[in-house]
Amino acid sequence: MKYDEIDHKLLDELIKDGRISYVELAEKVGLSRVAVKDRIQNLKNEGVIENFTVVINSEKFGKKVSAFFEVDVEPKQLQEVAQNLADNPNVASIYQMTGPSTLHMHVLVEDFKMLEIFINNELYSVEGITRVESSVLLKRFKSRTGYKL
Repeated sequence: MKYDEIDHKLLDELIKDGRISYVELAEKVGLSRVAVKDRIQNLKNEGVIENFTVVINSEKFGKKVSAFFEVDVEPKQLQEVAQNLADNPNVASIYQMTGPSTLHMHVLVEDFKMLEIFINNELYSVEGITRVESSVLLKRFKSRTGYKL
């Protein structure tokens, strides 16, 4: 499917406010409400829009420490390790990366003591992990929700 300037404008507006009404969107892009609704439905059907969701400020919700991990895994155990980690409630996201069976993981915890517990009890105990590197987030300048088309 080809996407035009109007589709890009619709997506930009939805990125700013996923709860904007079809009427408001129609006014912003110069189409009817029905045309906007059809375009958004097409973008959903094509998989361009995967989901409408809420972005939570994890700090204000008690998760004050945000850490990123590069986790190398034995290739034969990659799927099992990835699923095991993905099931952990502290893991916000996890991706397979290029390289020697590497997972990139984002973890949110309440404080540094909980980060230590996560690392020692929930990460290092997973069989198949061969190397772990971690970095703690100091400041966020942009996140995926800020993506511009």
